[in-house]
Amino acid sequence: MSSSDLIIRRYRDSDEDVVVDLWSRATRQAHPFLPGEGGGERARMLREVYLVQADNWVAERDGAVVGLLGLMGAEVGGLFVDPEAQGRGTGRALIEHAATLHGALTLEVYERNDRARRFYDHLGFTERSRRSEEETGETLIALDRVAPLRSVSWLHVREGRLLSVRTRGNDTFYLPGGKYEDGETAPEALSRELAEELGLTVSAAELTEAFVIHDVAHGQGGRRLHMTCFTGGPQDIAPRPGREIAEYAWFDRAQARERCAPAHGQVVDRLVAQGLMAG
Repeated sequence: MSSSDLIIRRYRDSDEDVVVDLWSRATRQAHPFLPGEGGGERARMLREVYLVQADNWVAERDGAVVGLLGLMGAEVGGLFVDPEAQGRGTGRALIEHAATLHGALTLEVYERNDRARRFYDHLGFTERSRRSEEETGETLIALDRVAPLRSVSWLHVREGRLLSVRTRGNDTFYLPGGKYEDGETAPEALSRELAEELGLTVSAAELTEAFVIHDVAHGQGGRRLHMTCFTGGPQDIAPRPGREIAEYAWFDRAQARERCAPAHGQVVDRLVAQGLMAG
């Protein structure tokens, strides 16, 4: 089961008991080195302070709450996933949701929480500082992550093959599209990029958001990518490479994995699942 099966929504007061139970089990598993973790004063603070004052979000799968995200602005104050639902992309999806809201993120993690440290390292967080927590004497590590690179891409499939483009001086193919310019909406940015890259006239009104891909941006030193993918526009096209585009091609699943940027893999998997490309 993938993270695409998740629904992320705002926390509601009616979620309190379920969320506190989830938090208690998850935090006991994550912090076995803290005496009394998951109950007592910490549980009271969760109910009376954090669930009231923080910007809280929950992840649902099949109608059951499986994750909790607490935000204080761009600081991740808490991220907890039901132990029985871990390893299915819930934590990653909640972090990317936080990044969608705030861009750059910061948080603290206990030095002895090895699993969480590996998780955040994998998602591109880097250490900023350390401090000793007065209450417990444990070391807390402050982590930061820069805002993801935001881009838009066009999904154009012809006879089961996905349209891709290569820029001059680069061996890797990408999806048609690019970055936003100031004041543009995502469809407006993509409409402009398609005109500049391929000489195509596709109005913003013709484009429909399909899904968002979170991955590592190719050639950007590990920076994360937030890529909004669109369908729509004419099916019968005659691209005319312009600007920095050296060539375009339609790739099947195997070719896309061999010749395209990492985010292509997720895109192709989605298109295969939707029956638009062969598996």
